[in-house]
Amino acid sequence: MIFRNPAGAPELACDECGCRWYDRMRGACYECGAAVSAEARAEFERALQAFGARQAEGAAPPEAGEAAPQQAAT
Repeated sequence: MIFRNPAGAPELACDECGCRWYDRMRGACYECGAAVSAEARAEFERALQAFGARQAEGAAPPEAGEAAPQQAAT
């Protein structure tokens, strides 16, 4: 499961309990001990690369399915 932090960066969360704390040495969730799947790691890596590419372009447009920021009327 991938969440976005307030800066828009992706964060990997446990598919079992939703916890965002992983033991990267064991590849498992600290909270429930569930293993991080290879698919979850690959999805997270793709999200990180996409975020990095948007950051390199200067402005981070919204992800597919996310609402665009609202502009205040003047």
